[in-house]
Amino acid sequence: MIPGWPYSFIAALETGRTSWTALLDAVRLPPGADLTAITCAQIRQLVDRLIQAEQWRAGDRDILIVLDAGYEAPRIAWLLRDLPVEILGRMRSDRVLRRPTPPRVYNPEGGRPAKHGGEFVFGDPASWGVEQAVTHTDTRLYGQARAQSWDRLHPRLTRRAAWADHGEPLPIIAGTVIRLTVDHLPSSGEPKPVWLWWSKVDATAADVDRCWQAFLRRFDLEHTFRLLKQTLGWTAPKLYEPAAADRWTWLVLAAHTQLRLAHHKKAPNPGARVKTQAKRSRMSMTPARVIKTAGPTL
Repeated sequence: MIPGWPYSFIAALETGRTSWTALLDAVRLPPGADLTAITCAQIRQLVDRLIQAEQWRAGDRDILIVLDAGYEAPRIAWLLRDLPVEILGRMRSDRVLRRPTPPRVYNPEGGRPAKHGGEFVFGDPASWGVEQAVTHTDTRLYGQARAQSWDRLHPRLTRRAAWADHGEPLPIIAGTVIRLTVDHLPSSGEPKPVWLWWSKVDATAADVDRCWQAFLRRFDLEHTFRLLKQTLGWTAPKLYEPAAADRWTWLVLAAHTQLRLAHHKKAPNPGARVKTQAKRSRMSMTPARVIKTAGPTL
């Protein structure tokens, strides 16, 4: 694999403490590619497949899409506004968003009405105001996690970069901002606030907890990528053709899927009586343990 050939992955996350993910799609990013456009196309194709397979039906809760830093979550939410999805993405700590448009007040001197409210500066607590919701959760690794949320905040768009060719008036893309802080990190480093933007509004305390906990689940992908590289040899071959790299990537994804299916197959019947600790641990078998036990048969 040639260094510098990035791939965009979509993976389904499992609930609970696990190092397993379900890899659903992978697309190689060519030089100069529009990351947002490729991401939206991937998500759109995936949602279409889920609907066709009846994995999502009308009346089900919207699909939560979790993005890390580097993705422009508000723009992705706008481009996918016709799909049953919620977008949750991390934002830089130096961002500045705007509050809702204030009520119009008659001004005898004239002038255009304001389109944006006051500034919400991530780095200035004086600009935050009263939270929409605040939650406190005791965690095993991070101590107490405190989440604060503010409702209906949006970025102030300008006709530059991705919005340069937008032929209509620039939209107001309102969402919920969540600030997550913890007591300490497992690595003993200095914990810094994590800022998240969620594409829905009127968030409840339950919504806030669901969002930040889903974002932390995203780090399960790091275990998956380490498995792909170190155990399944994703980056081992010296492939110089993009088509060959794509074929090899999908072969590795297929092997990972076989391991995940073997993991579920080896899990005991939930109704059966479990007598030993070894049997009880099968339900939480790591990828490395599955390879040791099922590898020869795969």
